[in-house]
Amino acid sequence: MDGDGASRGHPMLEKRLSHRERHFTAGEVVRDVIMGVSDGLTVPFALAAGLSGASAPSSLVLTAGLAEVAAGAISMGLGGYLAAQSEADHYKREMKREQEEIIAVPDTEAAEIGEIMSQYGLEPHEYGPVVDGLRRNPQAWLDFMMRFELGLEKSDPKRALQSACTIALSYVIGGLVPLLPYMFISTAQNAMLTSVGVTLVALLFFGYIKGHFTGNRPFTSAVQTAIIGALASAAAYGMAKAVQAR
Repeated sequence: MDGDGASRGHPMLEKRLSHRERHFTAGEVVRDVIMGVSDGLTVPFALAAGLSGASAPSSLVLTAGLAEVAAGAISMGLGGYLAAQSEADHYKREMKREQEEIIAVPDTEAAEIGEIMSQYGLEPHEYGPVVDGLRRNPQAWLDFMMRFELGLEKSDPKRALQSACTIALSYVIGGLVPLLPYMFISTAQNAMLTSVGVTLVALLFFGYIKGHFTGNRPFTSAVQTAIIGALASAAAYGMAKAVQAR
């Protein structure tokens, strides 16, 4: 019997072959983009609104805004690099400790495998062969303990640099959006009104995309993102006006 005949003779096998799982696997990259773009849209927007409220000329608002975008991108990128590097260092330390425990107290570590399996409803006679199999394969045993006992995943060695670049670039892209009107409109108040409209549209669009990728309701995410950005800029504008009135 050929392969097609075999699959037709087994309904469960045919069902599995026809099923294609679609899981989103770029969570870390999306997280970095969300972090960079959301801050990039909000912080320079609030700064530009605050300076406009203080009656600063468009050229000054633009200069200060670009300086903030540059500084913010470097700061955010460095923060992302250090965070990813810290995660990698933590994983290495825990892996070394777990490896030493497997060598020093193998029976205790094997018992921990059983405890983990029992949490999934498995009985000793069911997970016993799994424990024996892992004990015969030290590397698989170590990987199992890292993932299921400690809840740690090995990260890509290039992850820290990729995270830094992704966050910094996303921040720059987001930060330039509210500053664009100040490049073409000389009056700060008029530029600010245009910036408000452009940035709110960008926040709505970004919030929608963010909700789509994170599994939240896109329209709700869009509204929430726009509201947060609007509140931040309104607060900065109000403080600038209050200081100017003194």
